[in-house]
Amino acid sequence: MPTGYRLPATGCSLSPVFSYPVPCSLFPVPCTLIFVPSRRTFLKSGTAASIAAALPSPGASTTSAARKNRIHQSVCRWCYKDTPLETLCQWAVQLGLKGIDLLELNEYEIPRRYGLICTMGYAGGGTIPDALNRPENHAAIEAAFRKNIPIAAKAGVPNVITFSGNRRGMSDEEGARNTIAGLNRLKPIAEDNGVTICLELLNSKVNHPDYMADHTAWGARVMHEVDSPRVKLLYDIYHMQIMEGDLISTIRQNIGVIGHFHTGGVPGRHELDATQEIQYAAVMEAIAALSFSDYVAHEFVPTGDPLTSLRQAVDLCDV
Repeated sequence: MPTGYRLPATGCSLSPVFSYPVPCSLFPVPCTLIFVPSRRTFLKSGTAASIAAALPSPGASTTSAARKNRIHQSVCRWCYKDTPLETLCQWAVQLGLKGIDLLELNEYEIPRRYGLICTMGYAGGGTIPDALNRPENHAAIEAAFRKNIPIAAKAGVPNVITFSGNRRGMSDEEGARNTIAGLNRLKPIAEDNGVTICLELLNSKVNHPDYMADHTAWGARVMHEVDSPRVKLLYDIYHMQIMEGDLISTIRQNIGVIGHFHTGGVPGRHELDATQEIQYAAVMEAIAALSFSDYVAHEFVPTGDPLTSLRQAVDLCDV
């Protein structure tokens, strides 16, 4: 039975997930049912449905905020389900962002009309529960990437996303071997097209119970074995704060295998403000000091005015 929950002021539909009292998904422990927004919930509710493309209206602002550009910022599409994509692109231009994250194939070209890019796209890399840790998924993912990565390259999309999949009783060692084998099949496609495949690290404690790639060490081991400049980790700061903490040290030690970052306030995946625990200015300063030249995409669900919340996050991370 749920012991309590808090709904964000977005009107979104939330799904129940389990929160474990210890940061390890390998041991059965009592759990508490809570409600937290997730990408999967929004996708199932139609968030990923394409919105008709439109050119900027004559009155749309094309003035960009001046940014230091030590951190190349983007924003995830799914967090703004009630905002038309073209409007989100206009906001991105006004705020000095570089692009829009997590777009479908038929949306890749839309940000380019505003001088932006799709900073990470979906290209058939499996799903969160079903992906590379099972060999039976490799052929379908390879076929999708052979078809879609060239499309991404043509549209100027630098990254596509993939996942480990859930454990379902599989050991982490077996899952790592299977994932390495799958990525070794995929890396020539990425290398030939100049597009980076990013495997996402997610928490298994709150949002994605049983997900395998839930610790940086597991993901880094896979990356080192695959050993390709076009296969990297998507290091989600929100998820790894929940699972591990020690963000700055971990990022410094593993920056060579990280190709992309996501943000989000902990707890709740809401604004990067004083109600959450991560010191984002310090984390961004550490990333900038490492001369990281790829993208940091904001992936939080606003509880207030979405443009105001996004502007505050962009200002905070513009170190």
